[in-house]
Amino acid sequence: MRSDWMKRIVGIVAFGLLAAAAVWFAWPQPIPVDLMTVTKGPMEVTVDDDAKTQVRHVYTMSAPIAGKVLRISPPHHVGDQVAKDETVVAVMQPATPSFHDVRTHEELLAALGAAEAAVTFAEAEVKRLEAALGYSRTELERAEKLAKSGAISQGDLDKARFEVDTNEAALSSAKAQVEVRRNEQAMIQARLGQPADDVTQSDPACCIQLRAPVSGRILKIVQESGGMVQPGAPLVEIGDPLDLQVVADLLSTDAVQIRPGAPVRIDGWGGPTLQGKVTRVDPAGFLKVSALGIEEQRVHTEIDLVAPPETWSRLGHDYRVIVHVTSWRDDNVLNVPVAALFRKGDEWAVYLAKDGRARTTVVKIGHRNSRVAEVESGLSDGDRVVLHPSDRVGDGVAVRERNVQ
Repeated sequence: MRSDWMKRIVGIVAFGLLAAAAVWFAWPQPIPVDLMTVTKGPMEVTVDDDAKTQVRHVYTMSAPIAGKVLRISPPHHVGDQVAKDETVVAVMQPATPSFHDVRTHEELLAALGAAEAAVTFAEAEVKRLEAALGYSRTELERAEKLAKSGAISQGDLDKARFEVDTNEAALSSAKAQVEVRRNEQAMIQARLGQPADDVTQSDPACCIQLRAPVSGRILKIVQESGGMVQPGAPLVEIGDPLDLQVVADLLSTDAVQIRPGAPVRIDGWGGPTLQGKVTRVDPAGFLKVSALGIEEQRVHTEIDLVAPPETWSRLGHDYRVIVHVTSWRDDNVLNVPVAALFRKGDEWAVYLAKDGRARTTVVKIGHRNSRVAEVESGLSDGDRVVLHPSDRVGDGVAVRERNVQ
């Protein structure tokens, strides 16, 4: 009898243990989550974008006329120091004549023959007039002697003088015609000349020396090798690397939030974070196509470096940087991590961890950045919220803070 009771007691205890184990395994366990405490502190909203450095005043030297520019690099290279009105940056020579076709060549030969014949004719006319002038002078001398003895009238003497003056004027005109014909001949001979590189830099009268308009350094050599250029063709860019600024093309939706004087953090250039300030936001935007082919309205923005020059001396012209322009800042604002926010209808909400359970709490947020958002209502300082809530987390679900190793 006693053994029967013992068997019953053991069976009851075993059944109780199995039932307790089943209840323990079936009972929902608290979900491990990441928790973050809502606190007050400084918060700022920034506009982040790629930008580049730029020398404030870049002087582009251009070809003043059409001609041949001699090779620039070498002797000059990017980064060379230049002095205003002293350093010869480029040298230009006259353009060499171009080739002409056979027909044009034959026409020029015929014109040259006609010009040579005209020169010969003009020279013969000069000789004829020289002879006529000599004869008229002899006649004038004879008439003057006869006039002294009264053998001829005064009219005949005046006529002899007239003949001398007329022949002198005609001779001067003929000599001028000879010069005209010779110049025409030289012009046609020049047009017949073939391209030849017979102009050397050693002749200072043949070349144009382009000197640096300002003191600084060569930033870019557009025309490195020698060659023919047209008027206005860019040759060299010169500027002062110490007169550096940062330019960024910001989205128009971001640019409207920025005012001149706004502080800027500059990084992503390979050195320490630099401080700057906005000096200009253009009043007009422009269309720019992104790398993904999206058309965007951008606004040109200029930023001054306020950090000491020795901290950014390694920066140069057209270097890539990343700018963080402050559009709003508050030193004492209640903020919640953006990772804790999720949409509930048309409102924002968080899971508030309280008494070991998650409670859905609607919050009203103001400014926000990529990390935190300003809480206007719905939370208090010291509240604990769930970060990155999964689908398992819900209203009233038991939660526990995940152990961070």
